Amino acid sequence: MADVTLPQLGETVTEGTITQWFKNVGDVVNADEPLFEVSTDKVDTEVPSPVSGVVTEIRAAEGDTIDVGVIVAVVANDGEVPAGAPAPEPALAPVLEPAPAPEPTPAPAPAPAPAPAPAAASSAGENDTRLLSPVVRRLVNEHGIDPSAVTGTGPGGRITREDILDHLDKVGSNIAPAPAPAPAQAPAAAPAPAAAPAPASAAPAVAGARQTVMPLSKIRQLTGDHMVASKATSPHVLSMVEVDYANVDRARSAVKDDFRATEGFSLTYLPFIARALVDGLQEFPHLNASVVGSELVVHGYIDLGIAVDLDYEGLIAPVIRGAETKRLRAIAQEINDLADRARNRRLSPDEIQGGTFTISNNGSAGSVLTMPIINQPQVGIVSTDAIVRKPVVANLADGGEAIVVHPVGNLAMSWDHRAFDGAYAAGFLRRVKEILETRDWMAEL
Repeated sequence: MADVTLPQLGETVTEGTITQWFKNVGDVVNADEPLFEVSTDKVDTEVPSPVSGVVTEIRAAEGDTIDVGVIVAVVANDGEVPAGAPAPEPALAPVLEPAPAPEPTPAPAPAPAPAPAPAAASSAGENDTRLLSPVVRRLVNEHGIDPSAVTGTGPGGRITREDILDHLDKVGSNIAPAPAPAPAQAPAAAPAPAAAPAPASAAPAVAGARQTVMPLSKIRQLTGDHMVASKATSPHVLSMVEVDYANVDRARSAVKDDFRATEGFSLTYLPFIARALVDGLQEFPHLNASVVGSELVVHGYIDLGIAVDLDYEGLIAPVIRGAETKRLRAIAQEINDLADRARNRRLSPDEIQGGTFTISNNGSAGSVLTMPIINQPQVGIVSTDAIVRKPVVANLADGGEAIVVHPVGNLAMSWDHRAFDGAYAAGFLRRVKEILETRDWMAEL
């Protein structure tokens, strides 16, 4: 027998919603064949069966939200399934609502009796919420939407993210509570007691007349926890170099039209930076490492994480596996593919885990200097900031100098002081800068 669990689909993901089962109890399934589809805040992905055999149990129904690691199905290996036909019977398992025996039912009945009205109201809300994917449930909670007021267009009438956004366009948000100003004035009327601030810190935040209180979504809370833990774990240091991208720009300008016609997307600066970083990591291997306990584990391969923004709703870093084996065009293709599927939540679980070094492309949003936080247990992360045209001093062929206007940008790196010292970090950045400014990039295009 093989237990099928909800897989880890990202470092800050703790739960997922089963959106579709591709097999029923009693069906034959092959190893690596899609068994069910799961939706999280970051990805929608198909989860394959770990073995070949027969599905003997399904423990979660479509629409159920399950914690990572919980068993959702059981597959019996070939030869393990009894010849009998009780297989169809477990098909009721997905209901996940085991009804109590008829005798015990009357006993608990008096207990809920004291508060029948509120129970009925909250019960309906809980059932509605249970059938929502994490991202839809977050939008519902943040905007105070009653799910029963939204018409779902997804499979089986399930409410999708687009349904919620359409509802907000038509109706608007319901998050501003009317009674908020009254509690806000109550503390103000009693300025004398100095002890008042203590209870205020323990009480939930109350919106004033011009304020909105929004609960942090789970993804925001988990991201914050992860970042705080990283800062507490690694002594962060920031190093930065300024790069003249004129050499890269000449290559881009020469091939940009043909490249777009051939590949179907534009050639940006990011693949050049990624390619230069890969070569730099091979020359400075202690940056391509992880701290495990009191040891530095240096990786003999480069799995390069590329941070992708999910329309301001989170961040995910899909990984280019074996980046040291890829040249510029292949890296550009993979960055475009991973970023596109990340934004459409179509990445597979293995594409968002691991990673030996990470790039955060904040320059696309216009920032000129960013201090990124290390993605544990890695020891370094580079931020590529905005590339702008500015005057620089250029060396001329005759040995003279001239002031010219070139595309220039910063490469800022946060690194873990446990793994190496400042000279090593500076040497790495200097080498990456040199590669970007001097390499014959046309040879790789």
